Amino acid sequence: MQSYTSTMEDTKMEDSSNQREMSHEEMPETHSKGGLITMPFIIANESFEKVASYGLVPNMILYLIKDYHMGVAKGTNILFFWQAATNFTPILGAFVADSYLGRFLTIGLGSICSLLGMILLWFTAMVPQSKPPPCDLMTQTCSSPTSAQMTLLFFSFVLISLGAGGVRPCSLAFGADQLDRRDNPKNVRVLESFFGWYYASAAISVLIALTGIVYIQDQFGYRVGFGVPAILMLLSALVFFLASPFYLKQQASKSLLTGFVQVIIVAYKNRNLTFPLPNSTASYHHKRDSNVVAPTDKLRFLNKACIIKNPEQDIALDGSAANPWSLCTVEQVEELKALIKVLPLWSTGIIMSINLSQNSFPVLQASSMDRHLTKKFQIPAGSYGMFNIISLALWVIFYDRAILPMASKIKGKPVRIGVKLRMGIGLFLTCIAMVVSAIVENARRKEAIRSGFQNNPTAVVKMSAMWLVPQFCLNGFAEAFTAIGQTEFFYSELPKSMSSIAAALFGLGLAVANVLASVVVSIIDDITSKGGKESWVSSNINKGRIDNYYWVLAILSFINLFYYFLCAWAYGPTGRQATKVKSIAG
Repeated sequence: MQSYTSTMEDTKMEDSSNQREMSHEEMPETHSKGGLITMPFIIANESFEKVASYGLVPNMILYLIKDYHMGVAKGTNILFFWQAATNFTPILGAFVADSYLGRFLTIGLGSICSLLGMILLWFTAMVPQSKPPPCDLMTQTCSSPTSAQMTLLFFSFVLISLGAGGVRPCSLAFGADQLDRRDNPKNVRVLESFFGWYYASAAISVLIALTGIVYIQDQFGYRVGFGVPAILMLLSALVFFLASPFYLKQQASKSLLTGFVQVIIVAYKNRNLTFPLPNSTASYHHKRDSNVVAPTDKLRFLNKACIIKNPEQDIALDGSAANPWSLCTVEQVEELKALIKVLPLWSTGIIMSINLSQNSFPVLQASSMDRHLTKKFQIPAGSYGMFNIISLALWVIFYDRAILPMASKIKGKPVRIGVKLRMGIGLFLTCIAMVVSAIVENARRKEAIRSGFQNNPTAVVKMSAMWLVPQFCLNGFAEAFTAIGQTEFFYSELPKSMSSIAAALFGLGLAVANVLASVVVSIIDDITSKGGKESWVSSNINKGRIDNYYWVLAILSFINLFYYFLCAWAYGPTGRQATKVKSIAG
């Protein structure tokens, strides 16, 4: 799943940045708190949260259709917005943790929010009055949910998203805070061991969610299926707070996001200033002992944010800005410029994220296909997303442990595939995945019509749901290439001080993609249903044309691939490539 990759890469890089930048003066002087004793509690907290929240997503479209009597388009749009909020709130969570509350309080409040949200969602399954009454089988009429019922449902979604925003961006970094970060090999090995256990538990958690929780929902209904995640989230919160006396709780510090806002505001306030003469480095404010004493000429209008107007008023005795909202450093300005430079290539990953976020339609397809592996066991419709994660994990292991070592041995020197090439390969694979999705859905729909199921979307056609596996695998490979490649690209191209921003960019792309995916569905639904025609994204997938919807995404993906080629060409060499070119030229 795309948000799983984002979480893993984001937290890993944010913590790497924190390790590099923390000075010895910032180290806690006491060793009475923190240490390995806190690790099981921190890992268990996020593991339980992941199992609980990821387990709710796959079957949610079926819950909205059957229990809330929503159409496919409306239900899908609601889930797109929910996923967008869940992918965006970690950015807010990281900002709040860094600037105001600190990581402990942010994780704690996030755990409570998630728990309350899951209890409310469980409430909708347990209390009949919290959702519309069942459809009248005699008249075939269904009541729409009331405003109060929809408010209760949406409020549960909002709380779960806020909870994810508090827990996910902070857990790994908070865990690393508990370990002694001073430079000695023993502590480095302990930190690496913690990372290994953290990533392993995260992968296992997602797989349990897509298999175990989804299976419980299929077999025992939503009362049990929503109750189990609520209980797991309760355990998550209890486990985290039980270890509170043992944690090292560091204070919040200034956030990079605040610095970016300051640059924009100060540059606007100083818009009427004239630029200093060339080589007038003393006219620009910079950090002490900094190698960057003057801003670059690119995006020159931002340079006005670091112009010193009056040294006596603008500069404090310690050399810092007397008012950060009136004067910024050269480093702040250059950090914002670096971010702006990578945004075009960042935008090329949005279409792939839209493709990866298509969770509702594959679940509807799988539920209408033969999912039996044996006569007595069938894979739950919502569990097919696990093939995405499995293929992603297998490819990463195969690539790192087999392909690269073999290629390096053949060439006699270390071999690496460049990040821009990897991103391009992933974008091409997501195009193919959409083509395969369209072909498979066309075959499924024809089989349904041939079997006389055109008016019965719940009927099971004589076609194995394993035909859906190739598209999930292709999307998994695409995610392995582009998602990981993009995150590595951001991390290598942006300054080290911006590692947390580099980590957050892919998650922000997921949030934007979820919103745009909802827009695409709404536009297609409006256009194709005009004149009383059956919408392509109809509630009856046998009458609708989901295959045509997939073809639209495939076309958009191919257009995006050419857009990527243009952006990659315009960007020029990456940092490492540019260094090589410079050294050769020299």
